[in-house]
Amino acid sequence: MLVEKYNPNSLSVSAILGLIASGDIAIPEIQRPFVWKKKQVRDLLDSLYKGYPTGYLIIWKNPNVKLKDGSISAGKKILIDGQQRVTALMTAIAGISVVNSDYKKERIKIAFNPFEALSDDKDAEIFAVQDQSHLKGKKWIPDVAEIFKNDFSVFSFIRKYCEDNPEMNPETLDKILTNLRSIGNRLIGVIELSENLDIDIVTDIFIRINSKGTALSQGDFVMSKIAADENYGGNMLRKAIDYFAHLCVEPSFYDFIKENDTEFAQSEYMQKLAWLKDDKESVFDPECDDILRIALMHMYPRAKLADLVSLLSGRDFETREFKIEITEETYKKLTQGVLNVINKNNFNQFMLAIRGAGFISSKLVNSYMALDFAYALYLRLSISKEVSVSEVKRIVQKWYVLSVLTGRYSSSPETAFYRDIRRINEVGVVKTLEDIEAALLSDNFWDVKVVQDLAYTSTINPTYLVYLAAQVAGNDMSLLLNNITVKDLIEISGDVHHIFPKEYLKSNGFSKNLYNQDANYAYLDTQVNKSIGKKAPCEYFAEALKQCETKIVTCGSITELDVLKENLKANCIPFDVCEMTYANYEDFLEKRRVLMAKKIKDFYYSL
Repeated sequence: MLVEKYNPNSLSVSAILGLIASGDIAIPEIQRPFVWKKKQVRDLLDSLYKGYPTGYLIIWKNPNVKLKDGSISAGKKILIDGQQRVTALMTAIAGISVVNSDYKKERIKIAFNPFEALSDDKDAEIFAVQDQSHLKGKKWIPDVAEIFKNDFSVFSFIRKYCEDNPEMNPETLDKILTNLRSIGNRLIGVIELSENLDIDIVTDIFIRINSKGTALSQGDFVMSKIAADENYGGNMLRKAIDYFAHLCVEPSFYDFIKENDTEFAQSEYMQKLAWLKDDKESVFDPECDDILRIALMHMYPRAKLADLVSLLSGRDFETREFKIEITEETYKKLTQGVLNVINKNNFNQFMLAIRGAGFISSKLVNSYMALDFAYALYLRLSISKEVSVSEVKRIVQKWYVLSVLTGRYSSSPETAFYRDIRRINEVGVVKTLEDIEAALLSDNFWDVKVVQDLAYTSTINPTYLVYLAAQVAGNDMSLLLNNITVKDLIEISGDVHHIFPKEYLKSNGFSKNLYNQDANYAYLDTQVNKSIGKKAPCEYFAEALKQCETKIVTCGSITELDVLKENLKANCIPFDVCEMTYANYEDFLEKRRVLMAKKIKDFYYSL
């Protein structure tokens, strides 16, 4: 039998706002911050006033769950698309403050001009975002929310307005106000998705219905679900996740929470987050999806956020029933998982492992997926005691570097996550890592694939980033210097520059895709880069060699030949670069790629 996946309907603006006020449709208190621009709120009211279509709202009913006594509990409806539009109506018409992108509460007030409402000009400014001119001007109604209040007196308003504006006819104004208040009666299309649908189907429906075709994050579904569920502390958990993500980026946000969310400030979660007010970590600033994913992966043998949505709904994956005890257990485990993720010691120890592997800056991270799994692995090993404490960081480091080098989680990451989690559950993490190494890290991988992976032009090429991490881990000196490390330049002030200067190669007929090669990049001190200028390598390296003889510094700071040779070796530059011109450039690239690949290999096996 074909089951209907959704039920299309229409509800008036007033009815929608009423259902939200009564709690029949859940919009979590701290949903995604309101990101619409104020003029978008104005345009929405203008469209409703003129009777223009404003798109569908999509509502998903939580599954009905079986209670412990055998009875069935009806699920709450959650608004999963249309949050920004509904929030705009709540602030502009219902007069409710919203949380903006800076997490500050504000009212967006929309002004209305009855005189412009009489105009035949389709571009007439009937509505406007309130400013001082609307408060001072007598023709404008500064805040339309006043018109929609239950105790609004049409008679008193008309009398006062017409006294201030004698040219306005009272009967005409009455008609204009009636049209304005009729916004509450405007119908908006509502699509209610069946409670029996899997999350993947819900996502697909969302994408197909949404006019922009924007993919809805599975994390958005999870956050909406937990925030709407007050029975298990979901709303506070939702805030903890959201606030952690925000604090990682902006530690000063801690004071804002204390001042503006007193309920959360008094909770145990606030105590767990307090350390972030002094946090200076910038390598890994996990977002909400990352936190959820990490929490799920180390607490369950699962990796799909879609599965988490189902578990939070109480789904029994074997019987396909929805049971309250599964919901209860899931909230318990998810809460603990989140607490593990945001724990100061856990997070800092994990970051020590990642930094210890040379990844000391966000510049060296091009995707969080590998970091997500590495952190989940760290938490799993720390809890399970599967390996000794001294081994945890080493395994996590190797797994992370291997993941980056092989692009293990770059395509269909959740599938790859689940595959690795399942294998670890079967044979343990040590055996799993050994098997992956045996399968992937052959001589051909190191001698061919890694070399080929360095034949790119991007400074965020994962293989090139691992090379830089290897330099950091080895405490390598930057090119032509014996007192400033690559680590110093990455962390403080350095930039990637060309060993064969860009302008030198351009003047000799080389195209962008040739001179911008990873094998032509190196972190250089600004002064060194200036001394190199547009010179051929044979010129500026000749200066460096002469400097070793005369001890007169002109290029860099190295004055000993052995130190110069070691410096070139650390930067994977063949010594014969000292004699190279543009004619030798492509030969140089081939030689350096081989040296860089060997450095990466040695680095990996040193972990």
